[in-house]
Amino acid sequence: QYQFVESGGGLVQPGGSLRLSCAASGFDFAYYAIAWFRQAPGKEREGVGYIRSHDSSAHYADFVKGRFNISRDNAENTAYLQMNSLRPEDTAVYYCAASIIDYGVGLRAGEYDYWGQGTQVTVSS
Repeated sequence: QYQFVESGGGLVQPGGSLRLSCAASGFDFAYYAIAWFRQAPGKEREGVGYIRSHDSSAHYADFVKGRFNISRDNAENTAYLQMNSLRPEDTAVYYCAASIIDYGVGLRAGEYDYWGQGTQVTVSS
């Protein structure tokens, strides 16, 4: 039985920072690409970025490039999403997800096998 436990969400002012964590168990975390998705009220889920397992290279959606950073600690089975310069439009529920596809993985939700429960991020003054 796999499990993803997300943490770190909350309320932050515009321009502020948050770091989300995603602790995994029940599968071989080190062999999976890890992605972060988000879903705002009334909008479809969208991919934020992902990090590959074989070289830990990270790739981002254009709307977060230069502001967000994804990392992973395979020894701790944990992935992170560092979010800086947050904007009100970043308000959403953020999800982590894992895909056994690595070399060809992207930000298509259907490629991901395991999902976290989501954590709320609210950017507001």
